Amino acid sequence: MPRRFVIIVLDSVGIGALPDAHLFGDEGSDTLGNLSRAFPDGLRLPNMAKLGLGNIADLRGVPPRPDAIGAWGKCAEKSMAKDTTLGHWEIAGVISEQPFPTYPHGFPPEIIEEFERRTGRKILGNIPASGTEIIQKLGDEHVRTGRPIVYTSADSVFQIAAHEEVIPLEELYRMCEIAREILDGPHRVGRVIARPFVGTSGNYTRTRNRKDFSVPPPRPTILDRLADAGFATIGIGKIGDIFAHRGLTKEVHTGPNEKGIIATIQELHEASDGLIFTNLVDTDMIYGHRNDTVGYRQSLEEFDSYLPKIMECLRSEDILVITADHGCDPTTPSTDHSREYVPLLAYSPRMAHGVNLGTRETFADTAATVASYFGISWDGPGSSYLDSLV
Repeated sequence: MPRRFVIIVLDSVGIGALPDAHLFGDEGSDTLGNLSRAFPDGLRLPNMAKLGLGNIADLRGVPPRPDAIGAWGKCAEKSMAKDTTLGHWEIAGVISEQPFPTYPHGFPPEIIEEFERRTGRKILGNIPASGTEIIQKLGDEHVRTGRPIVYTSADSVFQIAAHEEVIPLEELYRMCEIAREILDGPHRVGRVIARPFVGTSGNYTRTRNRKDFSVPPPRPTILDRLADAGFATIGIGKIGDIFAHRGLTKEVHTGPNEKGIIATIQELHEASDGLIFTNLVDTDMIYGHRNDTVGYRQSLEEFDSYLPKIMECLRSEDILVITADHGCDPTTPSTDHSREYVPLLAYSPRMAHGVNLGTRETFADTAATVASYFGISWDGPGSSYLDSLV
């Protein structure tokens, strides 16, 4: 019988600091917990609460539900990281013992000089910065000189910001390809990111034409295994970019979360079998990195309001998993990702009752569960929780 497994990643929705969070400067980070306590009425997420969200941790506005209909738990990250790429890779069954390199003081001269030589443009910046702030700070000079803005963050990223009317998208993307070629060996960053923006002085805004150039996973993921076995593997949102377009039989690129949610529902109507893997990025990109607690809560509420529609599309054999890739606590002074547990909610229409999945040792338990569900061999990390769902 055809069956589907749906993974929805709520980008950056962590649920409490990991024991080693102090090594990353993230003591006290608790994206969902702190966010819930930032409002008198807490979070308004009745549908995720029905699955068991409030059973995972103490969340204001989301009380525990003894009658929860889903499975609930939380996952620790084994990869030594707190970034999008390695978080998603681990969900898909690849644990990275070595983090990607980061550049708290900017990139070394040999990288920048080679980039300038090959692109034919001098750069601005080369500092760690908030993307929304650096385009306001250097945007005018960029428009005047045509020099792209290069910056990084606490994550392993080489980001290039350019006004779409100054450096056309095609050229910006080509510049990212050049940077991706240069950034190899000891400087092999996780992602090179095109960050186009528009607007005028004092009012520059980033557009939805962002594009990520990721390194491919070093080993086969559950996506590769499924595709090799003849199953559909559908990536929605930035999943294709994260996995360097590997192991996917179909990619659906979306913008705002609502479009990603609608695309997921559409694929549930159309896909006969296989894995649907969705990333919903707004909580991270738009709200987490800007410490926008109001927007973050509204984004979570938007997803929660659509959850019944997603669940209605599930066939009796289907499984839905909702999780995250790292934290990005909007209530702390930091605007960077945070080293946190991530929530794990699972549901299948044939579940007889709610189940406590406990604290999982790795995000890769989901990859192992997918393998068990589709009956394919899996020699990667993780322990399946499939038996708890059926």
